[in-house]
Amino acid sequence: MIRLDTSDPGFEAAFAALVDSRRDVDEDVAADVAAILKRVRAEGDAAVRELTNKFDGFDLDTEGWSISRDECAAAYEALTPELRDALDLAADRIRAYHERQRPADSDWTDATGTRMGARWGAVEAAGLYVPGGRAAYPSSVLMNAIPAKVAGVERLAMVTPTPNGALNQAVLAAAHIAGVDEIWRIGGAQAVGALAYGTALIAPVDVIVGPGNAWVAEAKRQLYGRVGIDMVAGPSEILVVADADNDPAWIAADLLSQAEHDPTSQSILITDSAAFADTVFVAVEALLPTLSTESSARTSWDRHGAVILLGSLNDAPPLIDRLAPEHLELAVADPQALFARVRHAGSVFLGRHTPEAIGDYLGGPNHVLPTGRRARFASGLSVTDFMKRTSFLALDGQAMARLGPAAATLADAEGLPAHAASVRARL
Repeated sequence: MIRLDTSDPGFEAAFAALVDSRRDVDEDVAADVAAILKRVRAEGDAAVRELTNKFDGFDLDTEGWSISRDECAAAYEALTPELRDALDLAADRIRAYHERQRPADSDWTDATGTRMGARWGAVEAAGLYVPGGRAAYPSSVLMNAIPAKVAGVERLAMVTPTPNGALNQAVLAAAHIAGVDEIWRIGGAQAVGALAYGTALIAPVDVIVGPGNAWVAEAKRQLYGRVGIDMVAGPSEILVVADADNDPAWIAADLLSQAEHDPTSQSILITDSAAFADTVFVAVEALLPTLSTESSARTSWDRHGAVILLGSLNDAPPLIDRLAPEHLELAVADPQALFARVRHAGSVFLGRHTPEAIGDYLGGPNHVLPTGRRARFASGLSVTDFMKRTSFLALDGQAMARLGPAAATLADAEGLPAHAASVRARL
């Protein structure tokens, strides 16, 4: 765990190294993924069948390729009332937040008599990747599927690996709540390829979203352009800005809430009190042995955790912007004052009573966020990731008379005579 102090002479170099550090798993999977995608494109279902049997120990032809809506409905009904109510509440809040993201069409006529504007519409089909194993989270189903449905996507196809036939019932229940249209029992790069290219059984989609391992992320990267994607995400991260008036146990739990995701996750504390930082360290050590995820959380904290001591938290925003964290907690007396000065963060949690974990489940805003400092240029998943904008233009004879000569002049200047001719023919 790294400890930095802005008063130290070597702070700038050490902080720059922290900003530039990369925690992605160092796996050169590009060639393997390219080979898998090539096979899926050429062989379709046969390649998907063989690769699923190889990697997941699951025979699609014997056990079944898909999961029915009835199975998802049964999984929902079988939940404990407490879990069912929690998922319903989360879905309601996520849906309400994302409904406010729907963009408005525009249509106006300017002084020349030219009508112009833009019309928004949803893509026809979207694919949702849901991991199996460690990262099989029903909350991710809700966060990825609900914005697609709010956008108006007609067909939402979910792929999820079922190693040795194992099904996550909470994931199926979440798919039922979110209105997923079809579920295929496949995973890995071959599943992403099947969604992008289409097979005899699986129709292609226009956009693919959802988290996955290095192979899934690389498959999405290679297929971007054939389909749209949400983002190529890396290990999770959290930056907590906290003063000494916080309960150190609260802050320790917040830091470990991301550390427990994966050994490559990162948790950073910025504070203006060395004594408070010390009490947080003690609280972290007290909490770690109580977690079932201790191994991942401890490795993450020991290898990638950091604390940054400032003379004043008023100096935090420039450092925050350089880190551009996926999650930013402002656990201070006046979080809005700091928030107003922050430019780069995936999602911000304001005040001592707003832990990032609320955002992971049912706060409302999406928890699919840019990682690895990508918040400097990217945003979290939204309704518009499942939509596209079509512009339109309409001129009558009078508008053409006003705009045409200048358009023809510009076409001449660019050496495009057919462009000029198409305009002058109408003048």
